[in-house]
Amino acid sequence: MKLRPLGDKVVLKQLVEEETTKSGIILAGSAKEKPQQAEVVAVGPGGIVDGKEIEMSVKVGDLVIAQKYAGTEVKLDGEEYIVVKQSDIVAVVE
Repeated sequence: MKLRPLGDKVVLKQLVEEETTKSGIILAGSAKEKPQQAEVVAVGPGGIVDGKEIEMSVKVGDLVIAQKYAGTEVKLDGEEYIVVKQSDIVAVVE
């Protein structure tokens, strides 16, 4: 199965965050925050969304930083993804 986002939506795959801090402390699952850095795996077509022309400025393969609590989490074929609006992406990592 494959996710195909609509409008100004972007599908992200969150990068795995380290389980151990730099000082060697192992973090419990509940102590870890949701990682903000992710890889773009699919991009919607853009176009007219809510009466405004939206041009997509990210592409598949980009590493991005998204807002911490944005989007909808989706699990598909054992993989976890998050679907966000392009405006929820705050930066592209270069």
